[in-house]
Amino acid sequence: MTFDLANIVGLAGSAMMVVAYAYSNIAKTMNFVLFNLLNLVGSLLLIWSLTVHFNLASMALEIVWTLIALLGLAKAIRSKSA
Repeated sequence: MTFDLANIVGLAGSAMMVVAYAYSNIAKTMNFVLFNLLNLVGSLLLIWSLTVHFNLASMALEIVWTLIALLGLAKAIRSKSA
């Protein structure tokens, strides 16, 4: 593996998703906007990385992860404004 830009971006995306997961396990009260934003940005960075170093299974997972994060973010924003 080379440390090209795509791998660095992918690693940053993975790190964001791991931070989101850790946050969900240690937070006393969840900030769902933050949680879903971390997952959304992380998955988008991984998708970008996968356009350079393609893997079908990983791409499918990240697309689904992005959709879930978008739905969660929309729900969190709607509940804050209600």
